[in-house]
Amino acid sequence: MLQGWIQIALTLLIILLLTPPLGGYMARVFSGSETRLDRLFIPLEQLIYRWGGMGSLVDMTGWQYIRAVLFSNLAMALLVFMVIMFQGLLPLNPTGLGSPTWDTALHTVISFVTNTDQQHYAGETTYSYLSQGLGLGFLFFTSAATGMAVAIAFIRGLTGRPLGNFYGDWTLAITRILLPISLVGAVILVAAGVPETLAAPVVVPTLEDATVQQAIALGPVAHFEIIKMLGENGGGFFASNSAHPFENPNGLTNLLQIVAMMAIPTALIYTYGIFANNRRQAWLIYAMVFGIYLGCIGVAAIAEYQGNPAVNALLGGPHPNLEGKEVRFGWAQSVLYAVTTTGTMCGAVNAMHDSFMPLGGAVLLTNLFLQIVWGGQGTGTAYLFAYLILAVFVTGLMVGRTPEFLGRKIEQREVVLTSLLILLVHPIAILIPAAVTLAFSEQLAGTSNPGFHGLSQVIYEYASAAANNGSGFEGLADSQPAPTALWWNLSTSVSLLAGRYIPMIALVLLADGMSRKPPVPMTAGTLRTDTGLFIGVTAGVILIMGALTFFPVLALGPIAEAFQIGGGL
Repeated sequence: MLQGWIQIALTLLIILLLTPPLGGYMARVFSGSETRLDRLFIPLEQLIYRWGGMGSLVDMTGWQYIRAVLFSNLAMALLVFMVIMFQGLLPLNPTGLGSPTWDTALHTVISFVTNTDQQHYAGETTYSYLSQGLGLGFLFFTSAATGMAVAIAFIRGLTGRPLGNFYGDWTLAITRILLPISLVGAVILVAAGVPETLAAPVVVPTLEDATVQQAIALGPVAHFEIIKMLGENGGGFFASNSAHPFENPNGLTNLLQIVAMMAIPTALIYTYGIFANNRRQAWLIYAMVFGIYLGCIGVAAIAEYQGNPAVNALLGGPHPNLEGKEVRFGWAQSVLYAVTTTGTMCGAVNAMHDSFMPLGGAVLLTNLFLQIVWGGQGTGTAYLFAYLILAVFVTGLMVGRTPEFLGRKIEQREVVLTSLLILLVHPIAILIPAAVTLAFSEQLAGTSNPGFHGLSQVIYEYASAAANNGSGFEGLADSQPAPTALWWNLSTSVSLLAGRYIPMIALVLLADGMSRKPPVPMTAGTLRTDTGLFIGVTAGVILIMGALTFFPVLALGPIAEAFQIGGGL
């Protein structure tokens, strides 16, 4: 057990050390300050602006920014949808795959353009190299850059600056952050054993019977894998995602993937501190999220280390729960990976979440419900500050002080937008479709487990979609050509769109309104937001408004299941 905890501690130390340099670099990029990559990328960016017809990048209003997000995402989705539907006629298709069903293609495109990458298909048997490596790989970059651009616009608005230009922020996110890191990361992955090839699958005889042949799928995996993690996309090239030895062959690649999925969301908090000229507040917020994150790791790790009571009874003592886990990673790295991927909304998996102990599964669900540990690519940081605004308002009412945040008053409009963002959209996008599915479970759900675990499987699917995470408990008949696949594809698509774009609209409008407010001088009655006490209050607001909203679901799912298996974790 000690070795597992040491592995977790060393990984988290690397992330802590990486936060200031990357956060500072991103602040320089998005504030227009000079960086060492200017000579290399400014000509490329000017070429992109010229091709896109963007002669001058003027600051946008809130609604202009929103329209740019929606129209650009729609155009990219249509482009990739056409590539997928005509993949049988296009090159880079060595196995001659035809088009998937229309609903699978639609769900895939919506899922990838929303940075969710929820997969109702097996990549190696459904999509060609062109569809995956170029089509979906293109959306890996663009969807991540969209979230980063919205986060930067939100930070600018909170700190009293104009929102900026979406196309400029979007381009900078790709050229200065995602692309350079991905190039280096892809080379490291290739050196570590991840394939990057356009060759057809290799056909070999099986060990059991030399007369029986097996096709081993290959593909351009390395470049796909690094942006999958760095952009918090999470969609796997192969069906088993990062549990597949070609996507994640060893401890080095596993470490790189964990660090990559946490790098940007952790650093963005530091970036905020530079924009707000208040690094103390940024580190306090960072410590709060890190504390919640450690708590989640602790609960899940203890549950998995103690193992399944039924198995322990057979073995005569406690043994870690290794069901559904890769032995090359073990219980510790599986837990760290699972908590991180659900916390960051990445969604990649190196173990089967469906096989986690009930309280471990409860932790993963809680991450999807909260969306701030560390949250989605860019948008998680924005959600975090939306909670801060709510905490300012609630605390101000309780103590009779003026509700202000960063020198700007919090009024009805801000409370309405944050309440819409935090308290309404997310629960509606999860609970209503889940209730319909469970009410008609025989016709729609197709779950592999009855009872409490079956409820968790259904809730997890919609929580994953609404949180733009993409991982799954699995055990659902959601893959083509299952008769229930149409329902899963269409219903989760609604949750995907609602969970992505309604909050984005609310965030941009909130930031736009804050940027237009005149600054209010700090007085003795002003509530300071850069103190440990206020951050503690914020943590309470997050747990009360976020976690308790979904507590009945947790009680009826994983908590009830924990008691069902004999009180074990």
